[in-house]
Amino acid sequence: MFPMTPIAATLALLLGASALATPAFSAPTPGSLIAQAQGLPAGFTDHFFDVPLAVRVDLDEQSLGEALIVLSRDDRVTLLEFTDTGDSKVSAATRDTWQSILESGVALGACTQSCPQQLVSAFYNLENSQLSIITQNVERTNEAPRFYEQPEDGSLGLIINNQLNLNGGQDQDLGGRYGLQASSSIGNWSQVFNLQLARQSGDEEQLRHAIHELYTQRELEGQFLRLGHFTPNSDGLTRQLRSFGASPDTALGMMYGSSDSLAISSAKPSVYPIYVTANRQAAVEIYRNGLLINTQAVAAGLQTLDTRPLPGGIYEVEVRLIEDGMTVSTTQELVYKPTNWRNADDRWRYNVFAGRETKLLSNWDEQASGAITAGASLNYLLHPRVIVGLSAREVREQLQYGGSVDWTVANNTSVYANLYQTKEHGTGMDVQGLFTFGATNLVFSHNRSWLDTRDTYETLPDGTRLRRNTFVGQTSNTALSVNHRVDAQNSLNMRLSHSEGNVEGAGLDLGWSRRSVLLGSDANWRFSLFDRPGTSGTNDKRNRGVDVSLSLALGSDGRQISGSLGSRTARDGGRDNNASVTYRQDLTDHLLQSVSGTAITDTYGVGVSGMVSFSTDAVSGDGFLQRSSYNGDLTGGLNLNSTLVAGAGKVLLSSQYQGNGAGMIIDVETDLDQIALRADDLSGGSAVLRPGRNYVPVSAYKSSSVSFDFDGNHPPAANIQPARSSYHLNKGGVDYRKITVMKTVTVLGRLLDAEGAPLKGHHVINHASRGVSEVDGFFSMEMSASAPTLEVRYQNRLLCQFRLDPSNAPNENDVLMISDLRCTPDTLADATYKAATAG
Repeated sequence: MFPMTPIAATLALLLGASALATPAFSAPTPGSLIAQAQGLPAGFTDHFFDVPLAVRVDLDEQSLGEALIVLSRDDRVTLLEFTDTGDSKVSAATRDTWQSILESGVALGACTQSCPQQLVSAFYNLENSQLSIITQNVERTNEAPRFYEQPEDGSLGLIINNQLNLNGGQDQDLGGRYGLQASSSIGNWSQVFNLQLARQSGDEEQLRHAIHELYTQRELEGQFLRLGHFTPNSDGLTRQLRSFGASPDTALGMMYGSSDSLAISSAKPSVYPIYVTANRQAAVEIYRNGLLINTQAVAAGLQTLDTRPLPGGIYEVEVRLIEDGMTVSTTQELVYKPTNWRNADDRWRYNVFAGRETKLLSNWDEQASGAITAGASLNYLLHPRVIVGLSAREVREQLQYGGSVDWTVANNTSVYANLYQTKEHGTGMDVQGLFTFGATNLVFSHNRSWLDTRDTYETLPDGTRLRRNTFVGQTSNTALSVNHRVDAQNSLNMRLSHSEGNVEGAGLDLGWSRRSVLLGSDANWRFSLFDRPGTSGTNDKRNRGVDVSLSLALGSDGRQISGSLGSRTARDGGRDNNASVTYRQDLTDHLLQSVSGTAITDTYGVGVSGMVSFSTDAVSGDGFLQRSSYNGDLTGGLNLNSTLVAGAGKVLLSSQYQGNGAGMIIDVETDLDQIALRADDLSGGSAVLRPGRNYVPVSAYKSSSVSFDFDGNHPPAANIQPARSSYHLNKGGVDYRKITVMKTVTVLGRLLDAEGAPLKGHHVINHASRGVSEVDGFFSMEMSASAPTLEVRYQNRLLCQFRLDPSNAPNENDVLMISDLRCTPDTLADATYKAATAG
């Protein structure tokens, strides 16, 4: 915190008045601080040079932010800190670069040698308190770049996600799966490795293993190149194409296609605006599926929310208006941001691959090997509202064809259709339609297949292979879903369906949901009626029933109770009247994250189940144990997740799952006993940091930064160095940073020379912060409590230094009053300076 002198407006007025009274020939010379200060009255120059000034900083005619600077008589400017960057469109990484340059001091005027960041000139305008920086990029086109630039020297790193899933029971063998997904970065190439081990309980006791992916990939501007062992898929396409056939079809070869990994996505607003009306200054919280995705400050009156930061797609959100810390209204709104592809200058999306079908450390007998495989897929933007797609590939010596059309009929109506065929395997088609009007959403879907699925497998996103339900013949499924929001508390939904094949018959589901307050707590009611086709679980009798459920939040400490009452068709085709009650408790700052227990009673008896989720620094997961009301058997399951991260010579085992991005290992050093920090990636995402080694997932490819602040609403008297750190990594890259959190005290003192005259414009520096002495020599700053040392510099020369003794200095309202400090050369010796001897 720097004490400010009220000069900004005063100097501007004085300069304007003096300019009118000064002859034209004595006009100030641009760039000269002395010339600009000549028109000031006597004594005002003392409040212009070598004191903190509040100014606006511009870079190439774009705002960098509001800042505190110091001007010296030799036409140099030194930055103290940026105070407000909220209205700046310049990236945080660029601002950090120029902050470092300006903190070291920059000469005003034209730059003639050693010009950082292509600096051309710097100019300070006293009349409007503005520091302008011009570089060689100022005359370049203002057109926004389409792609992110990759790191000049590439990046290095390794991220390994480990997942272990176990399940078993009284009368069944233990089954499970271990998955290892690794991504790494070497230079500008990223590598991917996927290993799966699985053992299915029951008849198949063989431990299955396979490597599904082992390849390296290079991202280019708009394209990608992949080499190695991989699964041909629809990477690079805007609309995915369906096909019949064996999967995964791993191949050893190459793949090339379109890529948006480096593309800069511009934020777009929702087609339909979202309105709120606040009685006073307030805040808005936007929730999606119960998760906070955005918060905004709003002024009093009717206004629209900024929907540009919200994710793309068509979905419902809950908007809460909060005034004075209290929620005054809650509404359900629709975000309509269809991710339409509208760039007519780039109408094609495609990928091609070629190679040999291979098995890598695989004992899956059904997996093909040895044959040549190749294929191509493409999307074409026929019209801003119509996208067509085609695909053709040869797998297991079978030709697969596919076609699609995506038609946005109107802003509230869209249709998507696929037609696909595999020789000697089958033909299929599906149609999906979406229609939105007012508070009603209508979704129609129909798919039909003529196929033989005895040799068809499904690959889950984590690489697990599952055999689908086999079927020979014709299947179809038609469904119509309607969702209508009556008001902020009530919504209705209906689903009509008809299927042929494995399941035969028509089905109907009706539901009513209501949000209300019960016994002073938030309550969610759900009432449903259903009539569905029979299955083997109902002895082929139709499953008819009713269900009423209630979920009640008990206070604000994470307690929740829910119950249900209903009737359905039993296993033998009779009636199964049932009821259940569940209690859940969420925990904070604990090994256990949540625990819950459920009791169920039905026609067969009483069943119970329990669930728990947990998290440590190295591993997280959840587990369950349940007793069946049908036969009393016990079954259970356990899921564990852990991530190994390595980069910049550091290694960390973290419980935080890493997706398809990059990461940063952060060591936190502190002299405080209990501290919690928050790391916020300015490109999205956050993590809580504790003393010691931590891991923060960050965005790949985009040059951005991570900011650090104290977690919670009551920050301690401490300083974080650095407060922000920039990064630029490829996918799989890992960087390393160390931050220091120091306990601080506020110091107030006065700087004098050997004769007792005040020293102004001298920089007073400590491990935690820095300050500048005023005209009268006074200064104020934060000082590290564990390292109470100060050094005084002027024009980059060390003049004196002090080691203070806080125990001997008066302390008023957490402000350390150290009185006068005499800056003499003998204070360069390492001697303790006591406030009692000051002056």
